[in-house]
Amino acid sequence: MGLNVAKLRSETPGVAHRVHLNNAGAGLMPQTVLDAMVGYLTREAEIGGYEAAGEAADALDGVYDSVARLLGAERDEIALAENATVAWQLAFYALDFQPGDRILTARAEYAANYVAFLQVAKRTGAVIEVVPDDGDGVLDPEALERMIDGRVKLIAITWVPTNGGLRNPAAAVGRIARRHGVTYLLDACQAVGQMPTRVNDLGCDILTATGRKFLRGPRGTGFLYVRRELLRTLEPPMLDHFAAPWVAPDRYELREDARRFETWENNYAARLGLGRAIDYALDLGLEAIESRCRTLSTSLRAGLQAIPGVSLHDLGPDPASIVTFTVGGRDPDALKARLAQSGYNISVSRPSSTLLDARARQLPVVLRASPHYYNTEDELSRFVEAVSATV
Repeated sequence: MGLNVAKLRSETPGVAHRVHLNNAGAGLMPQTVLDAMVGYLTREAEIGGYEAAGEAADALDGVYDSVARLLGAERDEIALAENATVAWQLAFYALDFQPGDRILTARAEYAANYVAFLQVAKRTGAVIEVVPDDGDGVLDPEALERMIDGRVKLIAITWVPTNGGLRNPAAAVGRIARRHGVTYLLDACQAVGQMPTRVNDLGCDILTATGRKFLRGPRGTGFLYVRRELLRTLEPPMLDHFAAPWVAPDRYELREDARRFETWENNYAARLGLGRAIDYALDLGLEAIESRCRTLSTSLRAGLQAIPGVSLHDLGPDPASIVTFTVGGRDPDALKARLAQSGYNISVSRPSSTLLDARARQLPVVLRASPHYYNTEDELSRFVEAVSATV
């Protein structure tokens, strides 16, 4: 059954003001998310921060259940964070690397993750190796299989990179990792909220994501999944007395659950907004959302490709709802500004976000339009006409 787009738009205040095609940056929050956050902040102002948190304790605790339902995980495997990068780093830096340990990653890896690889390699003597792509520019599982040996300590990839529409074969990678007993860390920032993300199907040991993109939650939210069996072996690189209660003058004890990766103080309004955004997506159904996103992005690609002078830069046989393109002879920043004046929100994506992939493909600075299920076909048609008028 399809989505009621008119109803969804009536529940999204931002669509009255802009044509928002920057969901890979930050999605438009639905009214229910705004209500949860504003209502909580109002109570903080009325009765005090600690008191408001106590009053909303059940709802705040329920956010862990919402994330667990989204991922098909258990609530004790979930930690909340102020963003996906922090969640990713806390898990990655908890792994124990030794000289000669191999980190296998994808060519289209996110720059922040790759910088962390470089730092750990510098500190420990671990080595970073990039898994080759297949002919479609997608990570090649067969090549990954051939690279596995006893020195591979970690496979860490981004499922849907920040540009190019690419969907790496996350589940196929997971099957290889499980078969060989290799820890698998999956960055799902651009996947969560636009497609199903069930950790058992993916085979990942660790998954990180943000709330602000296709989940339509607030900025400053993220979450971490760590498989229970792995969790008990990891000590986070930073601790406080919430993550590890101080039980004796010379001893602390790590929490048993994934909240060993959290600290005591948090943005409770944002957490409530995240939980509400996840529940909203679950109520709609991730399969229905994925189908709608695929329809819209396919239509947008076809419209842009028909414009003389426009080049698409997307990869893979089944690209995600992130459409990257250039307009011959036009500066991307200037074009973005011009389109913004006409009411269209898009973004500019630079090669530094996925440096290895950009160099391999000689990728220029690109424009990025990322439709979501609340966009309409008419909006996309008008956007295509606006781009055509710039050629």
